[in-house]
Amino acid sequence: MTPIELVVVSADPALPLGPLAGLVQALARLLERGGGRVRGRRVVAADEASVERALAEAAEPGAPRPALVVALSDPASAGAARQALARWCEAPLVLSDAALEALAAAAARQDRPLARRAEALALLPRGATLLLPAAGGEPGVLAERGRAAVALLPAERAAALAIARERLLPRLAGAGARGASVVRTLRCVGLAPEEAAARVAATLEGPVAGDARAVAIDGEAWVRLTLQAATPAAAEARFAALAPALRAALGPAWYGVDDERLEAVVGELLRERGLTLALAESCTGGLVGHRLTDVAGSSRYFERGFVVYSNAAKTALLGVPEPLIARHGAVSAECAEAMARGARVQARTDLGLAVTGIAGPEGGTPAKPVGTVFVAVADARGACVERHRFGRDRDRNKALAALRALDLLRRRCLGVV
Repeated sequence: MTPIELVVVSADPALPLGPLAGLVQALARLLERGGGRVRGRRVVAADEASVERALAEAAEPGAPRPALVVALSDPASAGAARQALARWCEAPLVLSDAALEALAAAAARQDRPLARRAEALALLPRGATLLLPAAGGEPGVLAERGRAAVALLPAERAAALAIARERLLPRLAGAGARGASVVRTLRCVGLAPEEAAARVAATLEGPVAGDARAVAIDGEAWVRLTLQAATPAAAEARFAALAPALRAALGPAWYGVDDERLEAVVGELLRERGLTLALAESCTGGLVGHRLTDVAGSSRYFERGFVVYSNAAKTALLGVPEPLIARHGAVSAECAEAMARGARVQARTDLGLAVTGIAGPEGGTPAKPVGTVFVAVADARGACVERHRFGRDRDRNKALAALRALDLLRRRCLGVV
C-alpha cells in the first residue's frame, strides 16, 4: 500500500489542525479506502524553510516504495507552501494560464472579483501537474521528485475532496495499491486516549488486519481505526462484524463515529425517547445551550435554559434554597443537584441538566481549586451528580464542563447512570 503523509501548513501551528481537522479526517478516510496507508500527520508553520523541511521529511524520495504527501494550506499560507514546494522539487515557479483561468471562472460563478492572491495561487513549479476539480473551484498542484510526489491541495473542503477523489485515488490504483481499507474515527468521552486505543487494539486479533491510534481532541479521545481487506466492501463488512466487540471494549464511553458530534447524538437520543430538557448553567454561561441548539431541529426537545451566574439568580429563578448555598457553596454537588431539579420543575420538562464550577483563573480554594466543576442531571427517577477537576485555563474549563454535562445527559438517556 502506498504510504501517505498528511501535512497542514498553518499560520498558527500552535493549534493542532485547527479548523482543518475535519477535512484532514475526511481526506485520511478517503485515501485509505482507495488503497493508501496514512502513516502520519503533522502541522507546520507557514514559512518556506519549515514547509520545505516538512515536505522533505514526509516524502522520503529515496525510500524503496513510492510515497505520496498530501499538503493542505489555508489562504494565508498558500504562497509559502508553493515556494516551499518549488524548492523541494528543485524547479522554478512559473505562472500557469490554466490555473489563472480556473480561478477566474470560480470567482465568476460566485459573482465576485478575482482575488488579489489569484496570481500567487496560479504559480506552479515548472513541470508540475495542475489538479483541477471537475466541478470547478481552487486548483491543486502535484509535483514529483524521484519516487515521491507531493499534492498541494486547497483548504476549501469541497475542492480538496474532489481533487483527492478524481486525481489522487486513480494514482493510488495505478501505483499498484493492493486491497482496500476502511478508516473509522471512534469518538469517546471519559477515557484517556491511550486507554481507548489499547481497548480497541485488543479487539484486533486473529485474522483481522488493522491498527488503532488515538489522539486527544478537545477533551475527547478519538481512536482512528484502520481495517484492511481485499475490497472496500469486505473492509466495510469487517468493521460491521467488529462493531459489537468494539462496543463491549469501549463501553458507554464510545458515543459516535467519524463526524458525529456529541450534541447531535444527545439530541437524537432525546428525540427518539420523546424527552424534553431544560438547562441551568452557571460557569459555562450558556455554552451547553449553544452546543445543543447548534443542531437543527433541537426545538423538538430543548425547552429553555437558565443562565444563573449569581447566587441570587440561582435562588430566584431555580428555587435553590439560600441555606443550601450558605452551607455547601454554589460550587457543590448539592447546589448542582438543586439547580438541575429546579430547572426541570420551572420548565416542566422531563430532564434538567445543570453545571456549576470555578472556571478560573481565580476564585479557587484548597478544598475547591480552580477547575472544580459539578454537573448534574435530574429526571423522574431522581438525580445524578458528577464532580470533575480540570486545569486553570478558563476557556478550556468552560468547554470541558459543557462536554461533560452533555455526556452525563447522554449516559442518563441510555440508562447507564
